[in-house]
Amino acid sequence: MMNTKVYKAVHDLAEELMAAANKNDTKKFELLYAQLKAICIENENTSKDHPVQWETLADFTEELEEAIEGYEKALKKSIAINSKDHMSSVAFSMATLQLELGQKEAAIKNLQDAKVSANKISDKELKAEIHDLLESLVEEEG
Repeated sequence: MMNTKVYKAVHDLAEELMAAANKNDTKKFELLYAQLKAICIENENTSKDHPVQWETLADFTEELEEAIEGYEKALKKSIAINSKDHMSSVAFSMATLQLELGQKEAAIKNLQDAKVSANKISDKELKAEIHDLLESLVEEEG
């Protein structure tokens, strides 16, 4: 279970980051991003550590390699708490970035893992996205 104060802080920062990004307010975006990163670092390996904060940080990380590192951290934490929802969404997000970087095999592996995790979730839209992307990549190979 995620700490309520941390969840609210991460959620509020995510909304503010989206607003800053939509306004192309780089200065505000960077300031908010630094605050989110500080929360993640402060909570890391404590009882307040949770995949949501790392996934959110990765979502707003502009450098793709660095974002993948954030997703990897979120995935490890998701596995540790056996959160199928987070395991699915994080692996899917990581796979889409890996595709952008030309890392097709790694992306396929993450999508396969996401598909297994997604068997246990209720988000039909995410399940469909995982399935469709995986199928399109496998068809390309075949």
